[in-house]
Formats: sequence, structure tokens, C-alpha cells
Amino acid sequence: MIIVGKVIVAEPVLERKFACQIQSCLGACCVQGDAGAPLDAEEISIIEDELPNIRPFMSEEGIQFLDEGGFHVLDEENELGTRCRPNGACVFVTHSNGIAVCAIEKAYEAGKTWFKKPLSCHLYPIRAKQYGEYIALNYHHWDICAPACKAGQEGNVAVHQFLREALIRKFGPSWYKELDEVAQAWQQEKANKL
Repeated sequence: MIIVGKVIVAEPVLERKFACQIQSCLGACCVQGDAGAPLDAEEISIIEDELPNIRPFMSEEGIQFLDEGGFHVLDEENELGTRCRPNGACVFVTHSNGIAVCAIEKAYEAGKTWFKKPLSCHLYPIRAKQYGEYIALNYHHWDICAPACKAGQEGNVAVHQFLREALIRKFGPSWYKELDEVAQAWQQEKANKL
């Protein structure tokens, strides 16, 4: 573990390679899994306010599911997350050219909302968890991301580098700069020991 400010970063975040290949996985992370995307209370309010801008980008099935029960739930661990349809797809999933995409992100790309998507989605494959005053960042390995791991390896792109924009969104540019400097020093130290 490496500590940067009040953030505990697991070593795989710095050493594993990753570059999303949505053309290969077809957005499987939005339609598979045992729960929806984690949300924080602030995001619930934001999405509620932005729903009129997001709805036009949702599928008919998603809108019906939204109207029947809303877009968020408390999971078994009493944590907030997006609702998933019976087939496992997030309520906000829509399809474009056979790829599962996020209606929130489609609205953002069209300039209809300022909110890009839930931070947990933006940070994936990093999972962030609050522990008192600290936040722990862990790498989540999932077989559906094998093409992303292969592409990251080929391009020598570490997880934290691939997620630069999302990490800056969460922690700010100066924190990310410090993380990247720590990662470089850590990698150099590891190389020197070989």
C-alpha cells in the first residue's frame, strides 16, 4: 500500500496495466455483476436534478424500469447503487451499435448535462472505499476486462494512468501529480532491486 494524502493506494493500481477495449467487451461491466454502480448521496441528488436531461437518452425499457421504481437502491451492505433490471443491466444502460453504453454519459457527450457519469463508473477498474478519514483505492480484477489488460500491457499503460481524468475528477490535479510522481519513484525502486 502507498499513501498519498488521505488516500491509500493498493500497489496493483500502480503496477497493473489497463486500457479499456469497449469494442471487445461490448460494455459488459454495465450489464453484468452482482449489483449496480455504487453511488454517493450527492450523486443521487445530482442525477435526480439531471433526470429530465438524461431520460431522452435512455432506452424505453430503462425508462419504464425507472418509472416503476426509481434509479437507486440500497444494496445488501446498506450502500447506495444504481438499480439493475432483471437481466442485470443498469437502469441507465442503452445500446449503440451493439455496445452497452450509459445514457448519462450519452447526455453528457451531447452537451445536455454537466454530469459525466457516476464516479464509481468513471474510476473502474478502481474501487474506492471510505475508511474513516481515509479512502482506499483497490484494483478490481474481472475476467471480462482481459482485452483491456492485454491492451494496457501492450501500450504500457498503468491503471492509474488510464484513469488519470477520473482520478483528477475525484482528488484534483495536484493530488494526481503527486500520485504519478510516487508511482514513478516506486517503479524505479522496484527496477533497481532486480
